[in-house]
Amino acid sequence: MKKSLINTVCMLAISVFSMYSIAQDEIDIGEVGESPYEVVTYWAEPFAGEGFAFGGASGVLSDHPARLIVSQRGETRIPLDVPVDFHGFAGELGISVLSEGERRTWQNCIFILDANGNVVEVWDHLDYLCEGADGPGPERIRVSPYDPERKLWVINQTHHQIYVLANDGSELLATYGEKGVPGKDATHFGSPQDVAFMPDGRILVADGLINNRVVVYDNEMNYLTEFGSEGTGPGGTNGIHSLGIGPEGRIFVLDRSGYGVNIWRTGDSMTEFNFERRIDISGMALDVIVNKDDFWMTAHNPLRFINFDFEGNQKYTWVVPVELPDGFREVHSFSVSSEGVMYGGDNIYGRPQKWIAKPGADEELLIEPPWVGY
Repeated sequence: MKKSLINTVCMLAISVFSMYSIAQDEIDIGEVGESPYEVVTYWAEPFAGEGFAFGGASGVLSDHPARLIVSQRGETRIPLDVPVDFHGFAGELGISVLSEGERRTWQNCIFILDANGNVVEVWDHLDYLCEGADGPGPERIRVSPYDPERKLWVINQTHHQIYVLANDGSELLATYGEKGVPGKDATHFGSPQDVAFMPDGRILVADGLINNRVVVYDNEMNYLTEFGSEGTGPGGTNGIHSLGIGPEGRIFVLDRSGYGVNIWRTGDSMTEFNFERRIDISGMALDVIVNKDDFWMTAHNPLRFINFDFEGNQKYTWVVPVELPDGFREVHSFSVSSEGVMYGGDNIYGRPQKWIAKPGADEELLIEPPWVGY
């Protein structure tokens, strides 16, 4: 493919994505404000070999100010003849890494970037955990703030498994779920999506797209109970996509295709969970960070950040632009460092990006690192 043709394709893709954004903006989502952040343009330095680009950045985790861990859905096959100023992500070529799954190859699924976007490590010795997946594979990567070893938890929705890794990526410590075998019992999952950690040591698994339940384990992953169900009744969901933990025993359950958030509260025992309230939104729920008295989430239709208090009152919203070079098609996962720097994983354009606060930004509008119940 000639460079002129590639540039034409890029312009057409940008035009289509822009029209998509405009169409979504016509939906009433309440008052919309200005983003308090600016994107660091072309922050993530490409490192893929010739003929490949970043894959879907499904998980991002800033567990240290100088380190961002990225789990991506393999790398994306791209044409060999690309513009000389190509920046390493397939969306720049008009390719959707989510819908064009035939371009996916299971290599370089977990890598580490420094604060400047340079690749520090590629954990290709762990690629075997993703191999053989006939779907999107890795969904998120998390760490418990209460774990002194800072073990990493990687959720693979296609294999119906959860992996626990040493913090330096040197070894696989544990595997939960049976590869390729969906189920709905204490040891099987059905397209799990997330994992969250409570201050008392309980571990929650968002078991997620098939089972519509949150499974509760103790700190040794012994089954305790589960809550939630499919449907529109109290606490029901149509695909649990993400979990967040807040103060006073609150659990935030993002209902992906049901377009909302369910808030649960723990009871007096380790196995008691009570549904508190439902917050409806417009569009697909993506990811969530809970702070001490409110929470932020990302959602489609249009792509945006939404700030709610715990009573369900919308406090602020800003729309994420789709236009390149800085745009997103999907903020599938986002993470905030201890220094307040925010990172987002784009699962359609295919790349991680970095946000910093605009000069003079209102501190009330900046997202804090997730709440920790010390």
